[in-house]
Amino acid sequence: MSSTHQERHPFLDDLTAEAELISSVLRGPVIGREEIRRVVDAVGTFYVEQTPTFMEIVGSRTFLEYEALLSSGERLNATVIIDRHPDGSIPRVSVRMAPVHAVVSLADHLKGALSGQLPKQLFL
Repeated sequence: MSSTHQERHPFLDDLTAEAELISSVLRGPVIGREEIRRVVDAVGTFYVEQTPTFMEIVGSRTFLEYEALLSSGERLNATVIIDRHPDGSIPRVSVRMAPVHAVVSLADHLKGALSGQLPKQLFL
């Protein structure tokens, strides 16, 4: 699917039905395409700006780094590791974020946005 108005997301468009998301802002994995989309969409609402700083594909993995400014005023650095099957589908995404004060702030916002939609034990 290509469009002159839309670009493909680096991983959301290719997630398997049982994909797994691991993130610094969660206590455990989020399983399932729709649940991962819900988390990624919610996190995006707390970003005032997001700037990609690096992307490289090594074998079956894509490494993506970005900087973001949170609505709370904090700066966040993130590294995303996207694992792909030979057919291009994605079974696993790992998102590591720093510094810790920005991670805690984002985790608090995420808990407020998604409480009741994801298991409470996932939230920091």
